[in-house]
Amino acid sequence: MRDSYKTIRCDGQAESEIKKSRFITSLKRVYSEEEAKTFIAGLKKEHWKANHNCSAYVIGENSEIQRSSDDGEPSGTAGVPMLEVLKKNDLINVCVVVTRYFGGTKLGAGGLIRAYSHAVSHGLQEVGLVIGKLQQEISLTIDYSLLGKLQNFLENDWFTKDTVFAEKVTVLCLVDEDQTDSFEAAVIDLLNGQVTIAEGTTSYQELPLQGVSEEDFLDE
Repeated sequence: MRDSYKTIRCDGQAESEIKKSRFITSLKRVYSEEEAKTFIAGLKKEHWKANHNCSAYVIGENSEIQRSSDDGEPSGTAGVPMLEVLKKNDLINVCVVVTRYFGGTKLGAGGLIRAYSHAVSHGLQEVGLVIGKLQQEISLTIDYSLLGKLQNFLENDWFTKDTVFAEKVTVLCLVDEDQTDSFEAAVIDLLNGQVTIAEGTTSYQELPLQGVSEEDFLDE
């Protein structure tokens, strides 16, 4: 399992207009090529009057599956630029379809490349991105008298999932897997060994990527 991955925050759509052509960007999380093909086919059926429904997708933990389609646009002017935006941002398990309703003004090869890149970039900006980090669940059981000290230690740098109050207090934390040993050592040192530590499950936790602007995606 990889330590982290990046993907879209949610499925969604975005729309833009470039030289009177209407571009509708549809994004979806997919986990198999079959899912991607079904999504693309559905949008082609929905937008059957559109001039083009170009697509690209990246699937697999290590981006094993990468496909793109120009859907009638000049070769290399739509699907490949769309795929490159996904790859540049290191995204996995994402399918994107850009539907174009032609507005009467030809864009030329360079213009099409920029337009389709822009459409995907704008879509990513609208739906947002997340980073999934592989985290270890760690429970810390302590006496009540040590709770304040532990909370002060945790509040700025570590995520607390839950706190259970019983005969003693158990604080459940989520820690990046590669930081587990250093975290546990720091807690033991902080509390002079007066803590019982137990490790639970390991799973991916998704956190939003902040400060994203359209320029972060564009490669013009």
